[in-house]
Amino acid sequence: MSVSDDGLFLERGDDGWRLGGGDAGRFRLVNEYLSYLADRNYSPRTTRTYGFGLLAFCRWLDSEDLDLASVTTDVLLQFLAACRTELVTGRLGGANVVGLDGRRTDVLSPATVNMRLAAISGLYSFRSMRDPDISNPVPKGREAKRLSAGERTGMLAHVSRAPKRRSPLRVRDTKRLPKTLDHREVIQLLESLRTWRDRAIAGLMVFCGLRSAEVLALDVGDVDIGARWLRVSGKGGKERRVPLDVDVAGVIQTYLLAERPDTASSRLFIVAKGPTRGQPLSPAGLRRIFRYHRDLTGITAAHPHALRHTFGSALAEAGVDLAVMQALLGHAHIDTTARYIHLAPTHVKAEFDAARARQRANT
Repeated sequence: MSVSDDGLFLERGDDGWRLGGGDAGRFRLVNEYLSYLADRNYSPRTTRTYGFGLLAFCRWLDSEDLDLASVTTDVLLQFLAACRTELVTGRLGGANVVGLDGRRTDVLSPATVNMRLAAISGLYSFRSMRDPDISNPVPKGREAKRLSAGERTGMLAHVSRAPKRRSPLRVRDTKRLPKTLDHREVIQLLESLRTWRDRAIAGLMVFCGLRSAEVLALDVGDVDIGARWLRVSGKGGKERRVPLDVDVAGVIQTYLLAERPDTASSRLFIVAKGPTRGQPLSPAGLRRIFRYHRDLTGITAAHPHALRHTFGSALAEAGVDLAVMQALLGHAHIDTTARYIHLAPTHVKAEFDAARARQRANT
């Protein structure tokens, strides 16, 4: 599998993602870094994301007749300026369409630019690790605010996140609330799914809160239909147990009995048709499924992660304890989970009205 463009492209081989093509020899350090990430047990998805970021950087260096050794902070500033004017092909509307935030939809998002910068910083940190005399051209940010003694040792010490030092080269990005689907959209999407497999996949996301990568990584043995438990391998290889919704359990059971093809693979979700029949469903295959049903239903927000956000928002609206939500969603830090409180305005309003009523009663 490869993503090609002239003399430099990203491909996936038996040992993971790497740069290929006639110009790949000039950027050998990138392949060494991607192999290092794989050896350090980074997920294939993370390695792929970093690979694409570094591919864009190397293509730009090639166009400017530069190499990795000649990169300075000034060169990085030039690259970031080029990123801000880079057009994204294949998006509807082009320059004539803007999002709700007023930004054009045919240019790179700040998150994408910052991801590229993170990949570049990681690459040069890897180089500095092997040769300490060589500095990283990505400057570090100011020393972050230290945690107070109470934050380090108090009752909430276990949920206090160490402050990060972010590079001053990062593009400022507005914090946006995750997109969710309303009840009508969830029903419409689920009704459009034609196979038990696809219904089970969507159900695991919207009723159990699994990430797309977690769904695809499930083995048949990870699902205990009788006891209604899932063994989920989350981010960073962290394993957790998640309760299995009773309706989703029934859908999975029907899929296993009536639809899943015979295969040597232990993966739960398998390709049922075509030349790859019997092989595990791939991330690209999952994206195609959701793309098709977005077009079919007209629900533009029907992305896998939006289903997970819908699950988190429903928990918040139901008043589920934040620590329980954290465990179900597999968040490393509770402040990530706290975002879902903002997705539940009806719950927030109810709590506000109740608090005001108590205040009035005491006056």
